[in-house]
Amino acid sequence: MTVQAATVPGAAAPPQDFVEQTYTKVFWRLVPFLMLCYVIAYLDRVNVGFAKLQMSQELKFSETVYGLGAGLFFIGYFLFEVPSNVILHRVGARVWIARIMITWGVISGAFMFVNSATSFYIMRFLLGLAEAGFYPGVILYVTSWFPSHRRARVIAVFMSAIPVSGIFGNPLSGWIMDAFNGAYGLSGWQWMFVIEAIPAVIVGAAVFLYLDNKPADAAWLSEAEKAVIERDIAAEHEGKTESPHSIATVFRNGRIWFMSLIYFAFVTGQYGLTFWMPTIVKASGIQGNLNIGLVSAIPFLFAVFVMILLGRSADRLRERRWHLIVPALLGSVGFIVAASTGNTVIAIAALSVAAGGVLTCAPLFWSLPTAFLAGTGAAAGIALINSVGNLAGFASPYVIGALRDSTGSTAAGMYALAAMLVIGAVCVFVTPKRLVNR
Repeated sequence: MTVQAATVPGAAAPPQDFVEQTYTKVFWRLVPFLMLCYVIAYLDRVNVGFAKLQMSQELKFSETVYGLGAGLFFIGYFLFEVPSNVILHRVGARVWIARIMITWGVISGAFMFVNSATSFYIMRFLLGLAEAGFYPGVILYVTSWFPSHRRARVIAVFMSAIPVSGIFGNPLSGWIMDAFNGAYGLSGWQWMFVIEAIPAVIVGAAVFLYLDNKPADAAWLSEAEKAVIERDIAAEHEGKTESPHSIATVFRNGRIWFMSLIYFAFVTGQYGLTFWMPTIVKASGIQGNLNIGLVSAIPFLFAVFVMILLGRSADRLRERRWHLIVPALLGSVGFIVAASTGNTVIAIAALSVAAGGVLTCAPLFWSLPTAFLAGTGAAAGIALINSVGNLAGFASPYVIGALRDSTGSTAAGMYALAAMLVIGAVCVFVTPKRLVNR
């Protein structure tokens, strides 16, 4: 038997070592680059948490104003998410992801001109519009290259960009704000927005040159390698239980709305952590922007290892539910302990557990809906789940800010985050195992 026999209908399956080599090749070609894109995306999305340390004082923003502005990103994101992903499905990831990155880079740099609560609100809303479609677009893109039983590890590595952006981005943001403060009459937070926006424009242009829309377009794959991927993706689609064929059908699908509820609960914890991490660390007794950045990188470093470890385990065991339930509950415990202690070391350790738990939930979650969705409506389904779930990115920082203003402490907000993670875990538990364990 030759490997090329895999390209002939009805031919025997190719050797398993060839299959593994093919997916390893695809992984190293695509995933590190997509991860780089998401590191940049997430840094430009949440660096407002560091800007807050100077900006709120200079512009006299209350905690509620900051929380509302941080969250307005997700209103714009919600409104354009489904249309953006449908456009990506039609024109291809290469063109559309490049457009998204360049647009959000320009808008992120323009944050240097923010001078009032109103302009802050407007810019955060526009940034959400610009970035809408990037994350669900990548999730959809991955489904064209990897079958579901290989996808949890891929998405976990891709989404480890979130803690990686915290590991490198937090110290970088703190350093920029300290080192450039006052240069050419600009504050440190203004320089931070400008400097951290530049990579989005540069990498956005690289996307257009580097990505291929689908395996059939990839000149770096042999015909036999393309056949392996196409065979596996086709076989997976045959076994899926739902194939919505229109946006209207997606909006009437109860399972998609239930998935949206689960994702909403997990994203509440994710953005509660990332938007407020610098403030929480500062409240624990750490002083200086660079020191706050270095210390706040510790929980994200821990989260990287947890995400990759559980992603591999979920794929190896082909088990999804408990790989979500356990980190969600651990994240809840981490938030409760961090809110309850006055000891800096214990607080950082608890935040590390919270980060490991809550940041692991998001990538592993996507193995649930992509296990049963198929058809052209899958683009809209993934986008709808992501956009509804990401409304938590609006609610979470706003509620925590309001609670902090009213109580003078972040403890009440962190208890609320813990409760949402428990709700998400319960919803995963009642999801039928046969639906998602593939």
